[in-house]
Parts: sequence; structure tokens; C-alpha cells
Amino acid sequence: MTRVLYIEGSPNKAYSASIEVCDAFLDTYRQVHPDHEIRKLDIWDLPMPEFDAAALAAKYAGLSGTALTPEQAAAWRQIERLAAPFHAADKFLFGVPLWNFSIPYKLKHLIDVISQKDVLFTFDAAGFAGKLVGKKAAVVYARGLAYQSPGSLTPAAEFDLQRPYMETWLRFVGVTDVTGIVVERTLFPDGKVDRSRAIDEARAIARTF
Repeated sequence: MTRVLYIEGSPNKAYSASIEVCDAFLDTYRQVHPDHEIRKLDIWDLPMPEFDAAALAAKYAGLSGTALTPEQAAAWRQIERLAAPFHAADKFLFGVPLWNFSIPYKLKHLIDVISQKDVLFTFDAAGFAGKLVGKKAAVVYARGLAYQSPGSLTPAAEFDLQRPYMETWLRFVGVTDVTGIVVERTLFPDGKVDRSRAIDEARAIARTF
């Protein structure tokens, strides 16, 4: 069975643009693929371990080939459990609001914890290799201001650390088939127009995703 993992990045359940666009994507996807399994991972309702001294020691023990202590092994099992849904899924849908020109700290926490050697990537003398090869992703990027428009006070080339980060990370862990859907000006009344456009775009992409 094909599995889709939806990572919901906004805590604003009432009127989040990223959630609304992702919901439209999933509604259409379900119509096209009624037999596919969709799992939601709400990062605001997800217990995440701290990447603390035990986890760091486990990381370096693994890098050096040293046996893990019981405390280190327990910390590493938490990391592997958190990463397991990413290995189980065939496709990913991320809803990512822009916070301080980047991504929400909870999403960064998740990425920092699970992005470990032999968990989401590996490496040798020849370089790095992602462990999520063959999977695909769609990412909804929501922004309060206009970053892509000509004359923007926050031009994407300088201020957008959201989309480049997500796409770089996805490529690093092996996901090279990535589609982005951008919704902007969500802080303004005319943002409803762009939200509607993004919803239509999401539905169109979902039909062939």
C-alpha cells in the first residue's frame, strides 16, 4: 500500500494558510487514490526528545564504532522511532509556515533530531547518501508578506530561508522529487486571492502526485 506522511507545521489550526492548502491537496489526493494510506504528523502534538548529552554521545559513539551504553542506546532508539514514519512513507506533504524568514522551531527540532548518520543519511569517503531515496515530496510554503513579487521589501533572494532550507534538507536525505506550492501575503486582505490560487494549484498537483 502506498503511504503518504503529512507533516503539519502550523499550530494555528483555526485559519492557517498552510493547513488550508494542505487540506485541499489531501482532499483531492484522496479522491484520486482512495486506497492510499494518509498519516498526519502534527509537530505541535508530537513528543520529541531533546538532543541532549546522551544523544550526542550516542551519535559520536556510532561515528567511532564504539559500543553504546544503555543510556545512549535508549536515546538512539528514541531518534529511530521518531524517524520511522519517514522510512515507512512513500510520499511526503509538508505544511510549512514562514517564521522569522525560516521554518517553525518545532519543525527544525524534528529535523535536527532525526537527521543522523544511519538514520536518514550515511556517508563514506565518496560523500553523502540519503536514505529516503525513491520517495517524493510536496511542500506548501506560507508567508505573511510577499517575497516573490517584483519590488518586494523582503525579496526572496535575501529573506527566504524557508524554501531553500527545506529543499536542501530533502535532497540531503535522498528526496529529489520535490514540488513547492507557495502562498503569500497571508497577513493582508488581498491574501485571500493568493490563498485561493494556491488551493487550486495544490489540487492540480495532487491529481498527479
